[in-house]
This record gives sequence, structure tokens and C-alpha cells, in this order.
Amino acid sequence: MNAFRPYRFPPLALSGPGASSGTDAMQQQAQLTQGFQQGMESGFREGYDTGLEQGQRDGYAAGHSEGWQQGQSSAQQEVAARFDSLAQPLDAMLQALQQMQGDYQQALRREVVELVAKVARQVIRCELALQPVQLLALVDETLAALPPVADEQVSVFLNPEECQRIRELAPERAARWALTPDVRLEPGECRVRAGNHEADAGCRQRLEACMEQVAEQLADTPPPEAAA
Repeated sequence: MNAFRPYRFPPLALSGPGASSGTDAMQQQAQLTQGFQQGMESGFREGYDTGLEQGQRDGYAAGHSEGWQQGQSSAQQEVAARFDSLAQPLDAMLQALQQMQGDYQQALRREVVELVAKVARQVIRCELALQPVQLLALVDETLAALPPVADEQVSVFLNPEECQRIRELAPERAARWALTPDVRLEPGECRVRAGNHEADAGCRQRLEACMEQVAEQLADTPPPEAAA
């Protein structure tokens, strides 16, 4: 608070007619000075108290707001950190589960392909056992894909047992080409030689090609969860 020096006005009683004595004038002057001083001090205290109270209220409100924001931010960071620490093992478990599901789907597809191939081989074996002449239809199909040659230049190599049965069951068709038994060929297998060209007309390579297509289609088919 800046120092000040109050100005003392001369008492009116000293300048007017019928002025009081010097003692009375001094007492009045002292009372005025004292009253002025008391008013200044009272006003200062009142202003100080009011300003202090207002400052405390404003400071409390500002501090409370800032503290709440800091506490909220700190709590969010702590929750996020805890969530991350809990989510890491869950993510690992989820990845492991997805890998297991993928492996299971692949194993299931392989088993399906193997089962279909096994059933197909059994069906082919039974059909050829009952009707071995069906091998000649495969020979016709193979010759159609090769450069044309005379029938005399065509040699058909078959399993010895099937070759004998075809000659017995369809001698006119067997006489069309030179049927040759080959002990290296399993039942259902057949090789065709037409001039300088030779091709596999058996059932195995046809079945393998068919199973490859089945496996590719199964591999491209999404699992039920992914399709949903």
C-alpha cells in the first residue's frame, strides 16, 4: 500500500465569526484526522478481506477443474495400459485359435480329398472288374487327342489279366489295335502308342487330375464362419 500524507483542512470554526478557542479547534482537527484514518483502515481491511475471499474461491475453482482433468487423464492412461497388458495374451490366444482352426480346415480338406479318391478308386476297380472293355473307350479318347495314324500303327498296352478278358469279351474291338500285355501295368492302367507318339490312357492319371481340381475347389471355399 502506497504511503500518503493526508491534507488537513483548517477547522471552519477558526475562520468564521464566533470561532471557538484554540483548544477546541485542535480537538476537532484531531477527531477529523482520527476518523479519516479509521475510515481508511476499515476500507483497506474490507477490500483486503473481500479480495482474499474472492481469490480463494477463484483459485479453488481453477485448481479443482485442473486437478479433475489431470486425474481423469491419468486414470484413462492407467486403464489403457492395463487393457493393453490384458489384451496381449488374449490376442495371442486368438491368433493361436485361428491358426488351429486353419490347420483343422486344411486337415479336413485333405481327409475329404483322400476319402473321395479312395471311394473313386474302389468304384473304378469294381467297374473295370465287371466291364474291362470300358478301357477301350479311354483308348478312343486318347487317340482323338493324338495326331491321326492308321489303326495298324496303334499299340495298346494293358494289364495282362485285363488284356485277356477284353479279348474274350470284345474280340472284334480287340482286333482293331495291337493289344499287348504289360506286367508293369496295374489293373486299370493303359498306355497307347500311335506312331511316334505315346500317351497314358489309364485311370490313375485321370483320377489324380480330378482330385487336384477337387482339392483346389475345397481350398478356395471359405469356412462357414468366414462365409457368414
